[in-house]
Amino acid sequence: MTVMWDNNGVRVPVTVLQLENCEVTANIVYKRPNQTEYHAVQLGASDRPSRTTTHQMKGHFRKAKVSPKYIVKEFPVTPDAHVPVGTTLSAVHFVPGQYVDVIANSIGKGFQGTMKRWNFKGLRASHGVSVSHRSAGATGAHQDPGRVWPGKKMAGRLGGERITVQNLTVMRVDSQLDLIFLKGAVPGIDDAQVLIRDAKKKLVSVAQAHQANGEYEKVLPKGVDDLPFPAGTKEMARNLPAIIEAPSKRVTSPFVPRE
Repeated sequence: MTVMWDNNGVRVPVTVLQLENCEVTANIVYKRPNQTEYHAVQLGASDRPSRTTTHQMKGHFRKAKVSPKYIVKEFPVTPDAHVPVGTTLSAVHFVPGQYVDVIANSIGKGFQGTMKRWNFKGLRASHGVSVSHRSAGATGAHQDPGRVWPGKKMAGRLGGERITVQNLTVMRVDSQLDLIFLKGAVPGIDDAQVLIRDAKKKLVSVAQAHQANGEYEKVLPKGVDDLPFPAGTKEMARNLPAIIEAPSKRVTSPFVPRE
């Protein structure tokens, strides 16, 4: 993580993410049993050597005319939002000021006790407790049911799980280096692979509700005029400034005394 300052001089902690040659590898159209259609765009990111790629995936990438990738994921889209195969996406796909969700595997912490894993209070520090201050205490019931209920909070492996951090603000994008500056922390170790999508709660759901009510001026977050459609590509980035920052959400400067 690092920090940046907005145009009002407010210090904002940010996490810097980078797109590694993110390209469209396929457009998916699937008809469900109920005759509705599922549309998705498949993306590949982070180039990998051909010698470590399976023959099946080599053929898939060869058909798309892109280099082999470490990561291949698909994103559901509307029928009119398919992107031509082989298109390279840019950091300008995310607009400064919008909200995003970041998904990754959290840092694994190994086998941990109940106090660290579940925030248990623990036993007393003195007065009758002998060398079991951090133990979980009793875990069973009485003769009935005579067992430990499934799902009981006990010691075990902590971390290493798929975590979603929601509603992070995009503070800045750098189209030359394909950098995305997000306000706050994201899950995972340093240099981990993460998945970024439009925020389901604070962007997509809110936009759908406002559109259903006819409040079209409230569909996008405050300070965001438009979103790239169907995607922010390298060609689009050439016509935009190299660095774009989100406007400050503060109305006044924190350095000006209040009257």
